[in-house]
Amino acid sequence: MTNENKTESTKIVVLVGSLRRESVNRALARVAAENAPADVAVDVYSGLELLPFYNEDLDIEPVDAEVARVRRTVGEADAVLIVTPEYNGTIPAVLKNAIDWLSRPYGAGALTGKPVGVLGAALAQFGGKWSHDDTSRSVGIAGGRVVEDVELHLTIGKLDGKPVAEVPEVVDQLRHAVTVLVDAVDATVAA
Repeated sequence: MTNENKTESTKIVVLVGSLRRESVNRALARVAAENAPADVAVDVYSGLELLPFYNEDLDIEPVDAEVARVRRTVGEADAVLIVTPEYNGTIPAVLKNAIDWLSRPYGAGALTGKPVGVLGAALAQFGGKWSHDDTSRSVGIAGGRVVEDVELHLTIGKLDGKPVAEVPEVVDQLRHAVTVLVDAVDATVAA
């Protein structure tokens, strides 16, 4: 199925691992949403910090309102884009917690079978490669279908102090990442 033949737009939800309002990773998410193809609706989710830490004792009906909202939002999306910084060489706790909530119920969580792309920026010389790898592994175990061709490890210093939206190479990489993710949705639908 090609994008031209779709009756509805592809829905992508973006989960951002940084809680800081003006973080580079949040800027990456905004720029990806602003530069998505016309037939793609990209929603940057807000509220991950409101999720309680995953506890199976809390995972009973009725679940916490924010848990229900994130599960519903991700469940209704065609794909997920995760934008993550790297904290102490790994995935931020708020993002790992969200993945844990989205992995349940086991085998039928909101991420199950869903195409998921991971990208991000970090101060480290590898631009968050370790966080990317840990996030991809966690998502895969949680049931998501990691789209390996969605890849951007931005070393923050390469922005040279400019806003993300003013660095054409990064904007092009984000546009490409969203396109690859949409192609993964199309491949899933066609299968």
